[in-house]
Amino acid sequence: MSQFGPVIVVANETYAPLHKALSAAKIFPAVDSTWQEAGAAIARVKPCAVIVAGAHEPAAIEDIARRVEILSPYVPLIALDPGSRPLPPNVLPLTEIGGRGAHRLAARLNAALRLRSLHTTVLRRTRDTRFTELRMPADDPLQDATVLLAGRGSSFPALSVALGERMGIVGALSIEQAAKHLNARALDGIVIGGGFTQRVVEAFLQVLSEDSRHRNLPVIVSGVPVSLHAYDLPNLEAGGADATGTVAIAVPLIRQKAFEARLERASRSIEAGGLLDPRTGLLTEAAFSRDLLRSIEDAHTQGAGLSVASFTLSAHNDRSRVAAARIIGQLMRRMDFGTLQSDGTIVVAFGGTSIVDARSIARRLASVLKQTVVGPKPNGKLTPDVAVTSLLPNDSGTSLLARLRMSDAQAAS
Repeated sequence: MSQFGPVIVVANETYAPLHKALSAAKIFPAVDSTWQEAGAAIARVKPCAVIVAGAHEPAAIEDIARRVEILSPYVPLIALDPGSRPLPPNVLPLTEIGGRGAHRLAARLNAALRLRSLHTTVLRRTRDTRFTELRMPADDPLQDATVLLAGRGSSFPALSVALGERMGIVGALSIEQAAKHLNARALDGIVIGGGFTQRVVEAFLQVLSEDSRHRNLPVIVSGVPVSLHAYDLPNLEAGGADATGTVAIAVPLIRQKAFEARLERASRSIEAGGLLDPRTGLLTEAAFSRDLLRSIEDAHTQGAGLSVASFTLSAHNDRSRVAAARIIGQLMRRMDFGTLQSDGTIVVAFGGTSIVDARSIARRLASVLKQTVVGPKPNGKLTPDVAVTSLLPNDSGTSLLARLRMSDAQAAS
């Protein structure tokens, strides 16, 4: 196993499980450091990853976390068997490194270093003058994150509230319902609460580990004892004793996945010549306007149909709007294109489509949004207002969108 740079190992004494894991996983080069020397080692070595182990003072790990957080490209900071001690928000907990710990550490580190490589690629490409206007969000990636919470019973409400304060959540009261959500939308993590038997949870974990789409998702299991070594899930962790402890373990892993999703959208935007919004994956407003004008010209020339639809969410919540835009982007046909406008309205153009077919497609999209987009309150479903109109013989882009806005206002009233 080869890395892109040295890994710093911070421990005040020989930490047998860690060195055994590093040796067995062929993770090298490893630079040992004490807690007191860690700051100087990070500045000198410029690591690709930092691993901390053993007893520590909260101030010591907070100092290391601050130093690592400002490094670019992304540097993962992994804490081995941290116990119940509170951790800074960018520290990834890794428990149970004994036994098959080498496998778990190697898998976790590999997943994190793939993210580092992606970040390096995006940073390099954005230096190209063609993409100077590409705007990467500067806020906490958790603002973009949506997590699937599966569970029932007394633990579900507490987890729902604790997670809902930090990120968007989609609730599922059964494993079957959870599987449907996984297939319907992109998620940044899964939290499994109580109410399921061990056999059901183990079967679900096995399915996740066999599906490359979900294998790297953070999965935090709370309330059900499972073996963390038995599954090919690099970001699998056991939850804490209560909802607060479970969320503390989940948040760093979910934040990392949400950051990865941002980078993937930015990479796709670059590959598309900067035409895609890195937040949503839909066209930027300017690119949408240009595409719409060309589509109108082609439709007039060829006598083809063209319809447009708008989706306006009932809540003025940016997270919900962005989530809805991403879902629509996943469900649109290849010939369709859309954008999230600055006023929060999602507009989609359906090429070669009559008003009747466009209304049918819009209703199906709205139905999916109603079932999957959550509002500011945990599990609060949102009903989008939908308006649809079609191209008339003398329409321009301005008149077509003006009529759509009029239809939208009538639908909202």
